[in-house]
Amino acid sequence: MSAEERRESVLDAAVTEFAKGGLAGTSTETIAARAGISQPYLFRLFPTKKALFIAAYRRAFTDIERQFIEASEGLTGDAALDAMARAYHDLLANRDLLLVQLHTYAASGDPDVQAEARSCYAHLWRLAQERSGADSESLRMFFAMGMLWNVAVALDLPGLDESWAQALMSTKSVRTEEYLDPR
Repeated sequence: MSAEERRESVLDAAVTEFAKGGLAGTSTETIAARAGISQPYLFRLFPTKKALFIAAYRRAFTDIERQFIEASEGLTGDAALDAMARAYHDLLANRDLLLVQLHTYAASGDPDVQAEARSCYAHLWRLAQERSGADSESLRMFFAMGMLWNVAVALDLPGLDESWAQALMSTKSVRTEEYLDPR
């Protein structure tokens, strides 16, 4: 396995483990074991646990960015924003990706983590704005719905058979008239 392939393997393991325990609650030993490498080798690839955490978040962000770009290719206006909403909805199946996002926001008391999270979030905002031409209020609602879906998946609300959870899950998307079910 090449060094780049090994690095990608470590990032896969890191996303899985950081999704469970966040920055403070995840050991590099656990990540190394999941990746099938030694802890010293992990630190040859990533100089610190925080650098690995930020790289795992960046991986999640890149997946979202790629989906937004692919979904909105050739579209403008509401059609572009609708397509990006559907693409994000499709990403809900990857619970680890969403949990890494939430853990990143929780770890944003660290200035380096906060700077990366702000940079990535701002980039997604600008991407959605450029692709759709949506006004600020529409973008706020678009991103608010995405965060609501993140929380719903983190709490496993689609699997909860209670009226309040089902009511929340039947919320219409911001830009479409169809119901999106984040199962």
